[in-house]
Amino acid sequence: MASSSLMVSFCTKTRVLGTKLVGTGFPTNLVVRTFVSGASSSSAASSSSSSAVCASLRGLMASARTSSSFNNMVVARTFATRIEVPAMGDSITEGSIASIDKPAGSQVAADDIIAQIETDKVTIDVRAPESGTVTEIMVEEGDTVTVGQHVATLEPGDAPAGAAAAPATPAASAPSTPAPAAPKAAAAAAPTPAAPAAPAAPAAADAGARTETRVPMTRLRKRIAERLKASQNTNALLTTYNEVDMSNLMDLRNQFKDAFLEKHGAKLGFMSAFVKASATALKDIPSVNATIFDNEETVYYDYVDISVAVGTPKGLVTPVLRDVQTMNFADIEKEIASLGKQARDGTLAIDQLAGGTFTISNGGVYGSLLSSPIVNPPQSAILGMHGIQKRPVVGPNDSIVVRPMMYIALTYDHRLIDGREAVTFLRRIKDIVENPVRLVLDL
Repeated sequence: MASSSLMVSFCTKTRVLGTKLVGTGFPTNLVVRTFVSGASSSSAASSSSSSAVCASLRGLMASARTSSSFNNMVVARTFATRIEVPAMGDSITEGSIASIDKPAGSQVAADDIIAQIETDKVTIDVRAPESGTVTEIMVEEGDTVTVGQHVATLEPGDAPAGAAAAPATPAASAPSTPAPAAPKAAAAAAPTPAAPAAPAAPAAADAGARTETRVPMTRLRKRIAERLKASQNTNALLTTYNEVDMSNLMDLRNQFKDAFLEKHGAKLGFMSAFVKASATALKDIPSVNATIFDNEETVYYDYVDISVAVGTPKGLVTPVLRDVQTMNFADIEKEIASLGKQARDGTLAIDQLAGGTFTISNGGVYGSLLSSPIVNPPQSAILGMHGIQKRPVVGPNDSIVVRPMMYIALTYDHRLIDGREAVTFLRRIKDIVENPVRLVLDL
């Protein structure tokens, strides 16, 4: 034939593709695979069959060398893909391998997570750039890696159609095969249950043992510890307290929560009111929305970016709500829900944690009644929300009434914020939350 081609798929790290044999007399579009003839393309051939096919292939290639046109053969390059540590942010150059999700030999689809890297801020996913088989893992859990480091090797190829469901299929079919012999198996195993009972005695003896377990601190936990202690060592921290009557805000929420959810697709909570009240107070008292730079200058921000503290299984993170001064209640609730989910799933990006001019921490979700939060540097203040409890308070005409009350706390850097400003700021939040109509009327 004037034009013939040979496509070769090899069970090795090197895959020969698109090999062209011109004028060799081979049948057009001859395909030699490492699967036995007639077998499904998703099932691997036995080693003997593979050896036979490879031997046949070597024979074909030897015959090709006798052709005058052998020099026209084009052999494709090695098809191994290096998987490297991705960029992790401007200020992050290294991390620790938190988990290996796809060990060597695993078949993956494009964008599957192969490993996770924990940094001092977020967890970074190392993903497969395309479908194929993981042929080599270069690192182990706990290893320190840097940006651009080679962590795995992938041999590209089509992932089997049932790759994700393959492990489940044998597990589901396994019980059905020996089902007829189940009574015999049960009878044969009848005397054996007594054997596992033997170790029960040592377990009972160890019941009163005093043990301890030492676990290395994660990078995130180390970073949290460093920043919080640095805040205490550097800032002149002071906390002022107040209490808020939540009656009007709770009535507002109960009245409109269903309509709010139907229109905006988000639940109406209390956080949006405190976030919006904080944005208003920060505009009224600029020193709380400022920071000290190099102990030489005070930087005042003309925008409001509020960090919202979110507890996750790996530690506390503070994703940022940007330009809160331009957001309404629905925008705030949607963004808080989205950031909270990403934080718990470990999918926050670095830029979602960077910045922030003020922080709100809601310990009330865990039942906290009163606390003194620590400022998140380089910010200068943090608002602490707490649990709502019914308490007797003095009402109109000196009457004693029961109201749903919340303690609020403002911890601030006394180097920059005076007591008058701190108390005024907290009082402003109290007034807005107790009378939400102030937000509507801009009072």
